[in-house]
Amino acid sequence: MDSRYLQSFVYVVELGSIAEAARRLDLTPAAVAQRVKMLEQELGAKLVRRSGRTVGTTEAGERILARARAVLHDIRDLSADLNDASVLAGQLRLGGTPTMMTSLIPDVLAALLARHPQIDIYLEPGNSVDLYRKVVSGDLDAAMLVRPLFDLPKSCDWQTFREEPLVLLTPASMQVGDPHEVLRREPFVRYDRNVVGGQLADGYLRQHGIQPHQRCELDGLDAIAVMVDRGLGVSLVPDWLMTRFSGLALARWPLPYAFPKRVVGLLWGRSSARMRLVQAFLGIARELDVAQATQPVRPGTQK
Repeated sequence: MDSRYLQSFVYVVELGSIAEAARRLDLTPAAVAQRVKMLEQELGAKLVRRSGRTVGTTEAGERILARARAVLHDIRDLSADLNDASVLAGQLRLGGTPTMMTSLIPDVLAALLARHPQIDIYLEPGNSVDLYRKVVSGDLDAAMLVRPLFDLPKSCDWQTFREEPLVLLTPASMQVGDPHEVLRREPFVRYDRNVVGGQLADGYLRQHGIQPHQRCELDGLDAIAVMVDRGLGVSLVPDWLMTRFSGLALARWPLPYAFPKRVVGLLWGRSSARMRLVQAFLGIARELDVAQATQPVRPGTQK
């Protein structure tokens, strides 16, 4: 059996589209469809079904999906085992949240590949919840994400890079004496309560009996920054590394009471066959002084 057929089948199912799988594999949609068809012929069963523009698994496809992923993992591990121990090579499968993809990850990867050009990097953006699941399942070797509020499984290790306190985010022109009064008075751009940072912000508001005048709720710190810059409201967010929109006229203000911080770091599986690659990535991150706590927020600091 050709492992490329399995890879195409898994991508089609995970992405829900032959066209998306083709883009990921750098193939034509016809070539991906042909690979899936060849796999179906070899196994003697229909594996995928189409519903409009989306693709899902049949009952037979669902039964072999987990085994197909395991086989692909084993093949990648086998290749890693054959690499020259004196040379760092092979594929590092790394995930990252959008803020990490535009801040920490590019600098670390640039240094990593300059030292070890034989490493092949697979990058997957996503939210922290999805990336966490993929590291735990072995689909990713490591991911830079927001640490969940529950205990991590013993099969994984963690390295903290940043601890981000909640801050009041306002337009640069706004003067703030009492952050709580501003949160009560001004229109409020809420950080999505389905993510850790939004849950922390909601917890702070509830603890101090603050009921803001909510204008909208967004899952995306960059989007929130633009909304605040345009004068559409204020927000309560983690003090994240904002590089993509560094020209925005914003100010951040510390809160009067301490509260749990959002913790950002690297999560990886202990049993990964590419542990040497993960450790090399982590080592360079430390050298670049990425693994450090956030400095105290000064009132009115421009972002």
